[in-house]
Amino acid sequence: MPLSTQPPASGEQYALAASLDNARHLSSLLRAVHFQDHATCFATAHGLRVTVEDAKCIQANAFIQAEIFQEFAVQGESVTFRINLSVLLDCLTIFGTSSMPGTSTALRMCYHGYGHPLVLFLEEGGVVTVCKINTQEPDELLDFDFCSTKVVNKIILQSEGLREAFAELDMTSEVLQVTMSPEKPYFRLSTFGNAGSAHLDYPRDSDLMEAFHCNQTQTNRYKISLLKPSTKALALSCKVSIRTDAQGFLSLQYMIRNEDGQICFVEYYCCPDEDISEAEV
Repeated sequence: MPLSTQPPASGEQYALAASLDNARHLSSLLRAVHFQDHATCFATAHGLRVTVEDAKCIQANAFIQAEIFQEFAVQGESVTFRINLSVLLDCLTIFGTSSMPGTSTALRMCYHGYGHPLVLFLEEGGVVTVCKINTQEPDELLDFDFCSTKVVNKIILQSEGLREAFAELDMTSEVLQVTMSPEKPYFRLSTFGNAGSAHLDYPRDSDLMEAFHCNQTQTNRYKISLLKPSTKALALSCKVSIRTDAQGFLSLQYMIRNEDGQICFVEYYCCPDEDISEAEV
């Protein structure tokens, strides 16, 4: 009997129970936010959000909607716990990351509630492995408060455009300077590395530009060391939404389509590195 159709044992009530026919759908998204060992998992009836933070400067969120799962049940309004993401990924790929054609690893994930471990049942080719991962008290997370009313500038690019930018710009630079403007240069990425300054401009009518909503000129710098983890999500994505608020906080939202054509999102928030004067732009 497939794991996704197995009923819970008699009398068992889980705070969270979820099943996937292909565990790779989950592991690939989690790898896209895996730049720290620990993550906070937040489950509601709408799905699962996995959040990773570093130095109170950057936050990554992987959103896996309930519809992606074959089964997804949450008791109460929400369930929250902290977990070692490195261990979780090791368990999810216990049968290896490259399955034989036509085979996949089925997953059933159960959590009894506060103080209990997250239990994974993984099945491939008739072999079932059970993993128990200790959970911890969740940390208080940063609230970047990126509601739509506070967004000053927003563009949507095909991801290949941003992938090309990261390949061409000088990554020896400590910062990536982002300029968004209703006038030229519209959208500019700049680096200041060992080989000198480099600029990459995207006109608003570029074939790569899917939407352009800029209300005012903004130029902000972000530490490249903080942005580099987001390239994992960029590599998987087909589109990216780039937003800034009045304080220069940056939101990169990546739209990722899995092997079955289902859509998930990974979002990175990053604080600006420093204030720069007009003379430096």
